[in-house]
Amino acid sequence: MEFIKIENLFFRYDEGEEDQPKNENYVIRDLSLSINKGDFVAIVGHNGSGKSTVAKHLNAMLIPSMGKVYIDGMDTADEALSYDIRRKVGLVLQNPDNQLVAGIVEEDVAFGPENLGIAPDEIRERVDEALKAVDMYEHRLKAPHKLSGGQKQRVAIAGIIAMKPDCIVLDEPTAMLDPKGRQEVLDTIHKLNRENGITVVMITHYMEEAVTADKVYVVDDGRLLTSGTPYEVFSQVELLKKHRLDVPQATELCYKLRACGVKIDRLPLFENECCALLREVLA
Repeated sequence: MEFIKIENLFFRYDEGEEDQPKNENYVIRDLSLSINKGDFVAIVGHNGSGKSTVAKHLNAMLIPSMGKVYIDGMDTADEALSYDIRRKVGLVLQNPDNQLVAGIVEEDVAFGPENLGIAPDEIRERVDEALKAVDMYEHRLKAPHKLSGGQKQRVAIAGIIAMKPDCIVLDEPTAMLDPKGRQEVLDTIHKLNRENGITVVMITHYMEEAVTADKVYVVDDGRLLTSGTPYEVFSQVELLKKHRLDVPQATELCYKLRACGVKIDRLPLFENECCALLREVLA
């Protein structure tokens, strides 16, 4: 079932003059995509490609200059629906420190439900459930500033979960984390999608993160460059490189070997898949 629908989206931060050419100063240009309920989707692109701007349209933080964005059938341009849209779509930003507002972890997670007017008993239940879902329950009485980067980001995610959204949009959630923290956050996101059925939209420029998604959308210069399953997208190595985009390391290695004459019929995405393929080819 279609949950998110973007139709011919144009957006610019400075609206400028009405008689300007259609694409003048637009950071998003005629972009369309759809995401089904329960999907895990990655939107990838290099810095400045417009992918974070797309993310902010998904909970009505930004409104289209032209075109439409629908969340579960609701038009984000309708101000009367903004509250309902933001209850359905939670947004997690790149820097967790910008989202932590309380001096104790459990109080921070309770902040969102409190603002929704949820009864205290239910807030207590939601906070405990959310912290357990991200494996941070044992840290519930700690001060957020004493946590690692990965732990802080998981608390920020718990704060969104406690509001019980249907969808979580994560804008570069691992960009400021070390490898351990990165893996903690990725494991948490996949667990929420797999076990709770939460729709996940992850904005990232790390291709190794995108390969685990159900579908990948590639944005370049505000336009949709290509889309499909990770295998469909990352098999287009020449196209991605032409637009200054990387591919997963396993894909890159086999692509270069094939260019050197090694008979490789498919390009892998994962390291273990790459090793198995090379053993098969070189046997």
